Amino acid sequence: MPKYAFAFAVAGATVIIDQVSKAVALAQLSTTERIPLLGDLLGLQLAFNPGAILSFGSGATPLLTAIGVVVTVVLFVSAVRSRTTWWAVGIGFVLGGAIGNVLDRLFAPPAFGRGYVTDFLAYSDLFIGNLADVALGVGAIVLAIGLVRRRHGAEENAAPTPSLASEEMSERMEKS
Repeated sequence: MPKYAFAFAVAGATVIIDQVSKAVALAQLSTTERIPLLGDLLGLQLAFNPGAILSFGSGATPLLTAIGVVVTVVLFVSAVRSRTTWWAVGIGFVLGGAIGNVLDRLFAPPAFGRGYVTDFLAYSDLFIGNLADVALGVGAIVLAIGLVRRRHGAEENAAPTPSLASEEMSERMEKS
């Protein structure tokens, strides 16, 4: 199976779960009432975010939408070019999260390309996010771990192991 199949499977599942969870949140939750899940640490509360993370750029929704579409295309290309499973899975989570939030920006009120992102996961009193945001974070972590592992593996392959070093030293001593 090609590596990009993992990316698209993860992205597809992420988009479906994200969009279904947002539809349920819209139907069941309120912007004024918080439902605690883990005491004050995590709860459910509906919020509409026209901006980016932490509502940054809330007055620039069309620009954020355009940036989101461009980033989604770049992630799609990166997914197609995936050479390792970890990269494909990580990109799949990031791509799915990006698509989930771009869909909101494109199709949610007030107008095409100027919509808000539906948020419902209330993290203490810090911020309210959604499952697309969670997928973006998970994907970033998977990619970071994969890059560290790849770099560590490359360093291990480049450095001689102690047993090889001692064999080389023994051979040199025998030749002398």
